[in-house]
Amino acid sequence: MKVFNTLTRQKEELKTIEEGKVKIYACGPTVYNFIHIGNARPLCVFDVLRRFLEYTGYDVRFVQNFTDIDDKIIKRANEENLTYKEVSEKYIEEFWKDVKGMNIREATVHPKATENIDEIINIVSSLIDKGYAYAVDGDVYFSPKKFDEYGKLSHQPLEDLEAGARIMVGEVKKEPMDFALWKSAKPGEPYWESPWGHGRPGWHIECSAMVRRYLGNTIDIHCGGQDLIFPHHENEIAQSECCNGASFANYWMHNGYINVDNVKMSKSLGNFFTVRDVAEKYGYEPIRYLMISSHYRSPINYSTDVIEQCKASLTRLYTCRDNLDFALSNAADGEVSEDISAMLNKRREQFIAALNDDLNTADAISAVFELVRDINSNVITDAPVKGNCEAAAKLFDELCDVLGLVYDRKKEDLDSEVEALIAQRTEARKNKNWAEADRIRDELKAMGIVLEDTAQGVKWHRE
Repeated sequence: MKVFNTLTRQKEELKTIEEGKVKIYACGPTVYNFIHIGNARPLCVFDVLRRFLEYTGYDVRFVQNFTDIDDKIIKRANEENLTYKEVSEKYIEEFWKDVKGMNIREATVHPKATENIDEIINIVSSLIDKGYAYAVDGDVYFSPKKFDEYGKLSHQPLEDLEAGARIMVGEVKKEPMDFALWKSAKPGEPYWESPWGHGRPGWHIECSAMVRRYLGNTIDIHCGGQDLIFPHHENEIAQSECCNGASFANYWMHNGYINVDNVKMSKSLGNFFTVRDVAEKYGYEPIRYLMISSHYRSPINYSTDVIEQCKASLTRLYTCRDNLDFALSNAADGEVSEDISAMLNKRREQFIAALNDDLNTADAISAVFELVRDINSNVITDAPVKGNCEAAAKLFDELCDVLGLVYDRKKEDLDSEVEALIAQRTEARKNKNWAEADRIRDELKAMGIVLEDTAQGVKWHRE
C-alpha cells in the first residue's frame, strides 16, 4: 500500500515498524457538542483505512482519543449549569449514537485526556528538565525555538509561523510562538495537582501523552483533518520528539475540508450542520457514503442534491444485494463457473488496487458498481446458478464491509395473511383471472407491500 505522507509531501510505500502490525492514532473530538459533518469525514475515512488494513491481513491497533477537558467544555458547563464531567459524558454518549449510526467501528482504545493526567505531567516535567519548556506563575510553555525541526509538518519556516503569532492578554509566555503545556486554574475551574500548582493540561500535550501510553514512542500512522496540521500536529511532533528522543510518527495522513453548497462550512456563515441534523432527515448511511465518495485528500461538497445522489447510489447497492438473495432462492444447483470466478477476481483485484493507491475510496466504490453491473448482467439471469450467486454475494458483502456500506439490510418475514394473499394472486394469474390478481395487488399495496413480477417469481418489498 502507498499513502501520501504529509510530512514528505509524496506517496510512500507503507512500511510498518513491526511486520504485519500497524499502530494508528486518530485525533478524536472535543466533547462539548454534537459532532458536525466536518468531524464525520475523518471518522469515516480512517475507519475505512483501518478496515482495509485488517482486510489485507494487518493486525491493527487503532487509538482515538476524547478531549474531555478544554476551554469549550468549561464554557458549555457554565452555560448549562453542569460540571465539566457531566458535559463531556453527555456528548460522549451522543458521539456513540452518531458513530454507530455511521457504522464506524470502535477503536482498540478510546482514552480520555482526564484519564492520563499523570502521563501528561511526566512529559511536561521531562520537557522542563531537558530545557525545551519553562514554568511561570503556574503555567508551563514549550519553546519551539529550541526545536530545530519545528515547522517540518506544515512545511513553513519558524520565521513565517512567528509572523502571525501574538501574546494574548493574560499570557505570560516569553515568545509569541510558545504554546501552553499546562495551564494554571482560574477561580472556579476544574483542576489537578501538579508540580506547578493547580491546573489542567493544554490541548496539544494530551495527544502526545495518549500516543506514548497506548502506542509507544513511535507510531506508524497519525491521522486527522487537514485543519489540525498546524498548530496541533506540529506541536505534537515537537513535544513528543523532544521528550522521547525518537521520531513521533512515520506517516501523516490528513483529509480535506468539507464545503456546504460550495462554501467552506462555518458557524458564522450559518451553513453549519451536525451529523444528527442530517441523519434525522436523510439517515446515517448517506452521510458515510458521501464522506468516502471522493478521495480523502480532496475537498467534498455537501448539499441537498449531493446527499440525495448518495441515497440513490445506496439504493442501487441494496437493490443488487436483494436481487442476489432472490436469485439465490430460485437458483438451480451448480458450482461457480470459470467465467464468473474470473470476473469476480478481476473486481476484487480492482478494488484492492484502488485502496492500495493512497486509500482511493472513490475508485474502490467504482469497482463495487462495476461488480454490480456484472452481477446484474451475468449472475442474476433467467436461470441463475447457485454457485455463481453465492460467490457473487460473498464478494459483494466482502467489499462493502471494507467500505462500511450496505450495513442496514433488514431481512423481512411475511406474515401468514400476506403470504396467503400473494399465493392467491399467483393462483389468479395462473388462471388468467387478471381482475382478481389486480385486486389483490391493490390490497397488498394498501398494506404497504409492493410486488414485482419477475421471471423467477414474485418479489416484494415494503414501501
